[in-house]
Amino acid sequence: MGTIIEKIKKEILSWTYVTAEPHRFGGIEFRFNKREMGHIYGERVADLPFPMKTRNELVNSGRVSPHHVLPQSGWVSYWIDKDEEDIPAVVELFRMRYEQLKPKSQPKQKESSKILNVFNK
Repeated sequence: MGTIIEKIKKEILSWTYVTAEPHRFGGIEFRFNKREMGHIYGERVADLPFPMKTRNELVNSGRVSPHHVLPQSGWVSYWIDKDEEDIPAVVELFRMRYEQLKPKSQPKQKESSKILNVFNK
């Protein structure tokens, strides 16, 4: 595994109740309490599921693309094409999904590292 995925993996695995395992179609899958948060294929693309409202907002803003296989679903794809510059954006997407999956009664976790909000540039 390259340095990009290792840095992303290190950050995401620092969050409470998050695990990683091989994805059934290759790559690495991140889970929160056994529920898939999303997965990354090599250092090429990150795929994450969102509610359709969130998915549409992300796609319409240009932050992500519709999923490369299931474009009409709630899944989105983030193409990693700027190398390490893409790390904060990928981590932020996983953070969004993590916050959606956490029980509402659970307080927000403090981030273990500062994540640049690259979407609000």
